[in-house]
Amino acid sequence: MIRSVLVANRGEIARRVFRTCRELGIATVAVHSDADAGAPHVHEADTAVRLPGDAPADTYLRGDLIVRAALAAGADAVHPGYGFLSENAAFAAAVAEAGLSWIGPPPAAIEAMASKTRAKELMAAAGVPLLAPVDPAAATKAELPLLVKAAAGGGGRGMRLVTELAELEGELRAAEAEAAAAFGDGEVFVEPYVVGGRHVEVQILADAHGTVWTLGTRDCSLQRRHQKVIEEAPAPALSDELRDTLHRAAAQAARAIDYRGAGTVEFLVTTDGRAYFLEMNTRLQVEHPVTEEIYRLDLVALQIRVAEGRPLEARPPAPSGHAVEARLYAEDPAAGWQPQTGTLHRLALPDGVRLDSGVTDGDTIGVHYDPLLAKVIAWAPSRDEAVRKLAGALERARIHGPATNRELLVRSLRHPEFTDAGALDTGFYDRNLAALTRPCEDAAAVFALAAALADAHGRSRFGGFRNVPSGPQVKTYAHAGTDHEIRYRLTRDGLLAEDFPGVRLLSLAPDEVVLEVDGLRRQFAVARHGDRVHVDAPHGSYAFTALPRFPDPTARTEPGSLLAPMPGTVVRIAPGLAEGDRVEAGQPLLWLEAMKMEHKITAPAAGTLTALPVHTGRQVEVGALLAVVAEPAATPAD
Repeated sequence: MIRSVLVANRGEIARRVFRTCRELGIATVAVHSDADAGAPHVHEADTAVRLPGDAPADTYLRGDLIVRAALAAGADAVHPGYGFLSENAAFAAAVAEAGLSWIGPPPAAIEAMASKTRAKELMAAAGVPLLAPVDPAAATKAELPLLVKAAAGGGGRGMRLVTELAELEGELRAAEAEAAAAFGDGEVFVEPYVVGGRHVEVQILADAHGTVWTLGTRDCSLQRRHQKVIEEAPAPALSDELRDTLHRAAAQAARAIDYRGAGTVEFLVTTDGRAYFLEMNTRLQVEHPVTEEIYRLDLVALQIRVAEGRPLEARPPAPSGHAVEARLYAEDPAAGWQPQTGTLHRLALPDGVRLDSGVTDGDTIGVHYDPLLAKVIAWAPSRDEAVRKLAGALERARIHGPATNRELLVRSLRHPEFTDAGALDTGFYDRNLAALTRPCEDAAAVFALAAALADAHGRSRFGGFRNVPSGPQVKTYAHAGTDHEIRYRLTRDGLLAEDFPGVRLLSLAPDEVVLEVDGLRRQFAVARHGDRVHVDAPHGSYAFTALPRFPDPTARTEPGSLLAPMPGTVVRIAPGLAEGDRVEAGQPLLWLEAMKMEHKITAPAAGTLTALPVHTGRQVEVGALLAVVAEPAATPAD
């Protein structure tokens, strides 16, 4: 019997495991870095152990410290969650050697799947279909496009798409460097890139008594940077024959390595209905809630049951309905998916959906970890109903703080390619990102008007109304690169707002404005946090930056300056790059890492690199000067 569990992880997954432990009467132990000292998972645990430092390499990736913490706290089992050490065979072995129960697969099974190249060899021997590898030294133009992948990788790290043979060598070296930095293993391999393919996976659960459950399929095709954004179960538009093939292959994979516990076998499904093994994740997946929803199971409770040596039932329960999950990230999809930082003032979802989150109101979103804020999951009897339910919940959510991908999620769920399930594939965002992130500034204008009116009420003890004629009130709000100048008067006869002839003011308070817009009553909730103003309505939300009436004329930078778009660490500088070098437009200069993602900083134009004030390993704040590229002076016309 397991009586106390240490979760060797943080955030959402730690809270998720703790929730099940509380229901089972199991005590909980958290570990935390200094950056996470005030995190929700720390407060929710019965006991917490500090791991000194901030960086993952000094804290959550230190298996020796975590084992020591478990022993010191009196835990008798360790749950690894996902990420960090969850698929580290040496850590699993160290846990067992310390006399602790490991809530995961045997170390030998983890080791067998740790390298994608070795895993493919094992799966081929077990009869599982897979893509044939490509020898990069002998690759031909006919084999393009190709995908370079890290053998020990995951989450899109060490992965490069190659569309021209001339790019292959450089992308191999770049993938090797990124893989070595991320996983301590620079091995990469090359395989065909299937255009129009779908990412479909099978959830498995196995015990020590020979029972292997295949808990249906999940579609995870909507991805950015090879990381999943929206997942659903069951995977739509698969034939019964293909589902059977996937289930059989997943069970074969589990039995081939004597698997125990929860795991996921991932496949690439082509447009003509063929399935190829990609990899096996020897852990619980981020997207496990959609499987839980349709099977009405608690996968964490079942993991604990298996770790205690208890048998599974002969067959799992029958699935019911459809579930869809959206990952809410602190990021700006329109700016190259740049992670965002700052204070999360509010995160609230309407009733009727499941929210798995690692953060709460008032938390600071920093640079050290993945930018995932929460997972929002909706279940309904049918796919159409589940998708509609999730989109509506996200649209009505109150999310105040750093920029997020919320609007992208809503638009994705309502896009014809998504609602028409047969059109799903991993190229969805390559085709549609520009349209999905295009700001709707016509709609934003009336939200900005609501912000200005609420601000006027908050600043005036009389609600902003005036008895005598005067000049208009003027407020300017920025959103998505557009400035909205709001000019209005509040008189005894009502609202007189320039450019809003069809708008009537019905009621006004510092935190709520009710307008009649073209005959329709619309209610806006307004919240201010410094110079940021969040305006929420049932039909959407906007976050504005209130601009000063008289901008600071000294707030300027030297022409050609490249500023850090986010806080992060300079992880690489282009080899040999030095001040005085000639650079071309688009040439990579350096790479920043923030929230587990690398961001390439390129020259904005051809010119001379006149300043490079950073070095590898330096941490920078948002807006810090990274480099200056001076363009050549224009030649006077004759």
